[in-house]
Amino acid sequence: MHYNIWMPKPWTVEDSAKLYNLRGWGLKYFGVNEKGNMAVQPNREPQGSIDMKAVVDDVLARGIKLPVLFRFQDILRHRVKLLNETFSKVIADHKYKGRYFGVYPIKVNQLREVVEEIVDAGQDYQFGLEAGSKGELMAVLAMNQPGALVIVNGYKDERMMRLALLGTKLGKRVLVVIEKPSELPLLLKAGRDLGVRPLIGLRSKLQTQGSGKWKYSTGQAAKFGLTTPEVLAAVLELESAGLSDCVKMLHFHVGSQVTDIQTIKDAVREATRTYAKLRQRGISIEYLDCGGGLGVDYDGTNTAVDSSTNYNLKEYVGGVVATIQEVCAQEKVPEPNIVTESGRYLVAHHSMLVVNVFGTIEAGASPIEFAQAPGEADVVVKMREVIAELTPANLAESYHDGLERQDEAFTLFKLGFLSLEDKAKVENLFWKLCLEIDRLMPKAKYVPEDLVAMSKTVKDQYLCNFSLFQSLPDSWAIGQLFPIMPLHRLDEEPLRRAALVDITCDSDGKIAQFACHRKAGGSLPLHALHNGDPYYLGVFLMGAYQATMGDIHNLFGRVNEVHVFADADEPGGYYIEEIISGQNVKEVLESIQYNDFELAKMVKAAADAQVKAGALKPREGVELLNEYESVMAEYTYIDHNGQHHAPAAPPNGSSAEPLVKQGA
Repeated sequence: MHYNIWMPKPWTVEDSAKLYNLRGWGLKYFGVNEKGNMAVQPNREPQGSIDMKAVVDDVLARGIKLPVLFRFQDILRHRVKLLNETFSKVIADHKYKGRYFGVYPIKVNQLREVVEEIVDAGQDYQFGLEAGSKGELMAVLAMNQPGALVIVNGYKDERMMRLALLGTKLGKRVLVVIEKPSELPLLLKAGRDLGVRPLIGLRSKLQTQGSGKWKYSTGQAAKFGLTTPEVLAAVLELESAGLSDCVKMLHFHVGSQVTDIQTIKDAVREATRTYAKLRQRGISIEYLDCGGGLGVDYDGTNTAVDSSTNYNLKEYVGGVVATIQEVCAQEKVPEPNIVTESGRYLVAHHSMLVVNVFGTIEAGASPIEFAQAPGEADVVVKMREVIAELTPANLAESYHDGLERQDEAFTLFKLGFLSLEDKAKVENLFWKLCLEIDRLMPKAKYVPEDLVAMSKTVKDQYLCNFSLFQSLPDSWAIGQLFPIMPLHRLDEEPLRRAALVDITCDSDGKIAQFACHRKAGGSLPLHALHNGDPYYLGVFLMGAYQATMGDIHNLFGRVNEVHVFADADEPGGYYIEEIISGQNVKEVLESIQYNDFELAKMVKAAADAQVKAGALKPREGVELLNEYESVMAEYTYIDHNGQHHAPAAPPNGSSAEPLVKQGA
């Protein structure tokens, strides 16, 4: 007689790849090797696979402690190449008559090693850089390669306008984007002072609204850009000044991480109409800058949810090129060169945070076993009955009965009618009830919202050695989802479900929503910890914005600080007891590995080349370098007074004596 005994299928590395949707978000950069370890494939080729568990072990053996941020520069190079060559192929296939000029907005990740790698990888494509502040512009003017575009976005004062035009005098192709009407007179004045005809971009505030998390930052209520009347007013002002030929670019932006391809096509169509009408008016625009927005599929679902995109790179590029070409054919105007500022797409995948798990907080765990005993309080007996009668059909009723028993015990204890032991029993039994309900929920036909919310509170918490606020600020601030998974033991089935908590003393230092498991009740499948054995997790796709999102975002740096005290001798009066200077441009640049001497040396080399070519006089070259270097000592923020010098500050950055005394 033969017995057909069913045996569970052994867990495989393919099962882990499927569980964490690795093929969805990993884009072949990440995989699982035969050892059950995370493998990084920087060029998407298996023969170049890097075993991350071996890398982590090596790093630890060198005395470097976790958490560690790993960067894979080869992935950066691959992303730059892929973006440019996809545009080149689609342009050729469509017989499009313009070129593609990619630009990397360094605010997405300003670290020098990242920018240098992108610039080097983009040399064959004349891949440029974008700046949105003085500090960024200082770096970009020095780092950008000849022939590539320098795009200057963001709000600008006269000093920043002058700095941009110094770049023009250095032979850089600097396009200054006018974000608001008041910026144009500042640019024209700086151009007259320096004897430079500026290259101007006009940012159009589209009616088309973006999609995804940042959709409300676009459209008519957008922070940046010119309305249609303001665009026309700017054109009229330039025509009257004989400078209409300086308008070389029309710029638009529909927000970061655009999730829906139709939104991109609609925005491109609207902007191309504006471009066409300006061309028909005689404005010789050469570039249409589609801004950023090219999204990253963080959860790998290929949908239009906030953490994903319903398109891939080829669909994005095809949509942009075809839409521009279609409108230009209808309007009978030349097809412009296409510019995009795709920062997130370029850098997200190259960076991985590795953290170690050092402990767990088990939901409902109790150091004491509360066995049933004669003489228990009635509320304890009733709680035991609720658990005994629990079935998948009465989960909600049982949960509500358990809540009622718990509240009853709390009231009796406050009034002095319940012993400490019986109160402990009720608490322990209630946790057991919740855990059992959570276990039975998949078998229930319907699960109400309060049970779904309850299930999130009964998951284990894995204690991870990192700070959420330092390393993953977007996770805390805006709910950004990042793929997270173990780096090893991927040939074992992960039988635990847990949220992740960091080592900070803030209750918000917790990750309870996961890219691949949005519906898993705020938990991630993980392995049980073995006594003494290390357990490593990787946080992926975090190369965009996370490195410098705090005070240093956009290289604006730490703000000035003023300490104000009330004046006890004068009602309503006060005095300023101390001023602590914020960071200047040099300090911010140094914090991300830019050396002011090396930057100045690069600028001097460019100035010398212009002098040698006869485009600058030797004296002008010296003055240009002096002005560039003088910006290093300036405050990073906008100078509303239009001053060209750094604000006065004590030599050591602070003063302990009262500096100002003011009455009410």
